Amino acid sequence: MKEEKNIEEEVLETSEETNEEEVLETPEETNEEEVLETPEKKAPKMMITDLPGIGPTSAEKLVGSGYDSLESIAVASPMELVAVASIGEGTAIKAIKAARDSLEMGFEPAEKILERRKSINKLSTGAKTLDDVLGGGIESQSITEVYGKFASGKSQWCFQLCVMSQLPKAQGGLDGNVLYIDTENSFRPERIAEIAKYKGLDAEKVMKNIFVARAYNSNHQMLLADKAADIIKEKNIKLFIVDSLTSQFRSEFVGRGQLSDRQQKLNSHMRLLQKVAELYNIVVFVTNQVMSRPDILFGDPTDAIGGNVVKHASKTRVYLRKGTGSKRIAKLVDSPFLPDGEAVYNVTNNGIVD
Repeated sequence: MKEEKNIEEEVLETSEETNEEEVLETPEETNEEEVLETPEKKAPKMMITDLPGIGPTSAEKLVGSGYDSLESIAVASPMELVAVASIGEGTAIKAIKAARDSLEMGFEPAEKILERRKSINKLSTGAKTLDDVLGGGIESQSITEVYGKFASGKSQWCFQLCVMSQLPKAQGGLDGNVLYIDTENSFRPERIAEIAKYKGLDAEKVMKNIFVARAYNSNHQMLLADKAADIIKEKNIKLFIVDSLTSQFRSEFVGRGQLSDRQQKLNSHMRLLQKVAELYNIVVFVTNQVMSRPDILFGDPTDAIGGNVVKHASKTRVYLRKGTGSKRIAKLVDSPFLPDGEAVYNVTNNGIVD
């Protein structure tokens, strides 16, 4: 009898231990299954070929023209897609709407925009007085324009920024390379070499990280800007310079009869530059020529070329004036969040300095 009782107790204990182990193991197994099943339940990211009316052939044309992401399609106009993908306007509108819906491009709280603006980078000019006026430097995701008369130092800013952008972020740089469109044949690598040596950099290495193209007319200039997206991704471009912005447009469109055509074309060019700045979080820096306005009787009659089209598109605008000797004056004319201000600096063999 004792043996039978012992056997029964062992069976009961064994079953209780087994049940306890099963109870303990069950949640772990369920959690593991839930963890494994969770990624499968998430909807896959939409591809370009998933957009309505966009087949493999149209998608290939879009990618080949630089529209290789839903973001680039979402911010495009219908006529842009019609031109590059050979699709109907209705199809283009549906594709853009689908891309925007997938990215939730609608109204959002201001706090989200503030959080997103924390990703903006600031590029130092190399002169503290200028950086102070610019709120810490030239910011990415927007267009910065400097304009002034000849010999006011516009191209010197370009040469300086070509070097500064290659410095580490801790030193005010962007740790990236440069894309440079030269419309006036004013690019001088010798000046960049001087500035690079002063900053303690290898001049030859700095040169290899600057990709320059000479624009011979306005169409060529716009084409170079259109093809910039491919190089930006491939070459780690953090600074995009156009020196100067309006030179070709000014020489090709002469007289008031062609003013409307010039402004429409210039507006398309500026819109593309702004889109590139936002999509790739890079600094877009342009220089601009000026003219004298005879209707200004008092004060400085100097005004930038391009009219309101350029003024609206450029989020930060700086007017450069020549002082005595090597001194220059930079005046912040327009900014969405900074007060007007002026800074005096010097242009030397070593670049722009306080």
